[in-house]
Amino acid sequence: MTNTHIHKTFAAILFYSLFMISCNNKSNPTNDKIQQNKNSTVKIGAQIWATQNLDVTTFRNGDYIPEAKTNEEWRKAEKEKKPAWCYYNNDSDNGEKYGKLYNWYAVSDSRIIAPKGFHVPSIKEWESLVAYLGGTNTADGKLTDAAGKKLKSKNGWSEEGNGTNESGFFGIPSGERYDFGSFEDIGYKAVWWSSTQQEVAIGLNNLIWYSDNYVNTDDTNGPGAGLSVRCIKD
Repeated sequence: MTNTHIHKTFAAILFYSLFMISCNNKSNPTNDKIQQNKNSTVKIGAQIWATQNLDVTTFRNGDYIPEAKTNEEWRKAEKEKKPAWCYYNNDSDNGEKYGKLYNWYAVSDSRIIAPKGFHVPSIKEWESLVAYLGGTNTADGKLTDAAGKKLKSKNGWSEEGNGTNESGFFGIPSGERYDFGSFEDIGYKAVWWSSTQQEVAIGLNNLIWYSDNYVNTDDTNGPGAGLSVRCIKD
């Protein structure tokens, strides 16, 4: 074999090896790597929050979280009490901006959905965030709109509902998915899971409404709902 043939053979082997490594990295991204690439953080009071919604496809141990691509798959996940995620309207373009929507079974799974060093915030941690930004309790159980406007992003909200993002939180109106499969309120509402269960398999969530800027920490969704996740640093 000539030197030319040896060089060509070596180059081919090297190219194939690098190609396979690249493919493996793309097809099996780790939870930490995705989150590190996607999210920065901001300190608000004593807390450190991610500035983007969670966008992972694996639990912390590397196990995949199944994607539900149809209404049937979404409803099946709830019926079988299994973790699932989806893009809003099952459109991956929405994932680039809004992150993924997760059901409660994914959020509460013991394999842990949050990347290392982070966790899904409790309702008390959400309330501390809102209080630091000027939110106070009102008679109807909501909080004043001072915090909501500071949490909202400066653009993306419908009907002149944009905020100031004074907090650096970048709250975006990512909408939600109901347990029976339909999508609602992108552009109008941001909904995040907390780590707290009010009842069996019922997770509390936070709401920021487009019109009045109130932040509500009292509502609940069933475990089959698809909501965003915003992580907080341990």
